[in-house]
Amino acid sequence: QVQLVESGGDLVQPGGSLRLSCVASGFTLERTPIGWFRQAPGKEREGVACITSRDDGLYYEKSVRGRFTISRDNAKNTVYLQMNSLKPEDTAVYYCAIVPDYSGSYCFLGAESWGQGTQVTVSS
Repeated sequence: QVQLVESGGDLVQPGGSLRLSCVASGFTLERTPIGWFRQAPGKEREGVACITSRDDGLYYEKSVRGRFTISRDNAKNTVYLQMNSLKPEDTAVYYCAIVPDYSGSYCFLGAESWGQGTQVTVSS
């Protein structure tokens, strides 16, 4: 059974950092394009970052560029989202999903096999 499980969410002060993990079971994450998404209260879910199958195409939503980094550890079958300089507007439930192997923002289209999400709260 294909499954993704997110973890690492927490309450953090503005300016702080968190690293989210997306662990796969039932399949290997190596060469699987993965996206991170988030949904804030009262808002639609939005794409945050994508990594392509060959790790040569990284895409970030404009508001997180320079602060967030997506990466992959094949040995641990895990994709990470390192989040630095967190802002209150980053507060949301964060999800990972399998995405199409497209570069640019097209990677956010047609996501599937969603995880259950992990809560990130940025507040003083």
